[in-house]
Amino acid sequence: MKVRLLNVGFGNVVVAGRIVAIVSPGSAPIKRLKEDAKEQGRLIDATYGRKTRAIVVTDSNHVILSAINPETAALRLMGRKVADQAEGEAPDKDIDTDETEVDS
Repeated sequence: MKVRLLNVGFGNVVVAGRIVAIVSPGSAPIKRLKEDAKEQGRLIDATYGRKTRAIVVTDSNHVILSAINPETAALRLMGRKVADQAEGEAPDKDIDTDETEVDS
C-alpha cells in the first residue's frame, strides 16, 4: 500500500489522505481555529519561525501551520509541480516540490 505525503516545508510532511482542508490564516474563524487547537494541544507549528501562510486541518482535528502558500500546497496535493511562482512571491528554495510516496 502506498501512502502519499504532502511536503509542508522544511522537510515536514503530512499524510495526504488525512487532510481535510488547506486554508489561508487571515480570517477570524481560522484564527479562532488556530487558538482553540493551541489550547487543546492539537497545534503543530511547521513554520520554523517564518510567517504562517497556510493552515492544514486534518481529519484528527490537528491544525498544522505551514510557511508555504495554500495554492502551492494544493498543487502539491494534486500531484502537480509548481511551475512558476506567483507575482511578488519569493521562491521557496529549501522546499521540495516532488510528490513523496512511502511503501508501508
